[in-house]
Amino acid sequence: MADTQAFAAAIDWGTTNMRLWLLDGEGGVLAERSSGEGMRACMPDRFESVMEAHLAGLGAAPDLPVVVAGMAGARGGWREAAYLETPARLDALHLNAVCVDGAARDVRILPGVCQRERGRKDVMRGEETQLAGAVAGGLRSGLFCLPGTHSKWAKLEEGRLVSFTTFMTGELFALLNQHSILRDTLGEGAGDAASPAFRDAVDEMLADGAGLTGKLFSIRAAGLLADDAAPDAKARLSGLLIGAEIAAARQMLDNGATVTLIAGGAQGQAYEAALAAADIAYRTLDGSDLVRQGLFGTATALWPEGKAI
Repeated sequence: MADTQAFAAAIDWGTTNMRLWLLDGEGGVLAERSSGEGMRACMPDRFESVMEAHLAGLGAAPDLPVVVAGMAGARGGWREAAYLETPARLDALHLNAVCVDGAARDVRILPGVCQRERGRKDVMRGEETQLAGAVAGGLRSGLFCLPGTHSKWAKLEEGRLVSFTTFMTGELFALLNQHSILRDTLGEGAGDAASPAFRDAVDEMLADGAGLTGKLFSIRAAGLLADDAAPDAKARLSGLLIGAEIAAARQMLDNGATVTLIAGGAQGQAYEAALAAADIAYRTLDGSDLVRQGLFGTATALWPEGKAI
């Protein structure tokens, strides 16, 4: 039976995963689903069928509107939603949402944000909706850290995204772990942030952020010369990469300011440990909650009377 209480469906569509929620008129979660059917699994023409299968599984009404953030709006995704340029109002993403023509229901895809400043060109898709959720919750200004495959550091002023920088920290970790000369030294696991090797590596990068490539090879050399334990080697790699990111990003932070960390799980714990090592004050918020709040805010702006406009 269709869920007649639902106000809208909200989807966070990433490159490798997607999350879908049925939301009531207050933003509460009535039902949810997640799967590994991200953009890569849905290209070129499976987006609507995947969405409809999940909506049907949750009993969604056939006319329930849907708001989507993330890679479904990328070039080559479901429908391209052109980037907004910084400075971008995060409470106005709905004004540039793209309607999916030909879909069986009203589907709107939110835009990403780009930065065109010479020498600092950058793009994001999905993170802007998490930031919109933070703004909706009252965090309208400050520096935000959003770890991931491509970590984002974003500066907000009075609800506007004014600038941001992307660090390829997560991707570099995966590449070095899987495809570099370090592969046989690193062993299994993800790199424990509680290991002294992680903290030592972070401290090294905070003291000398320019020495990253030499320090990376030291992991290999230590394995050959001292037979260091593999878990410590991976923790050192994680600490070097995250430490280098923190060392660069702290230049964006005003003295005494607090960083808002949007993360969870082991990744969140690693960034918390690195920020603490750098004596940077931080608060941690859950990214899943924020993207859902951002999607709900845009849905209420798109359909203020509870129906598509």
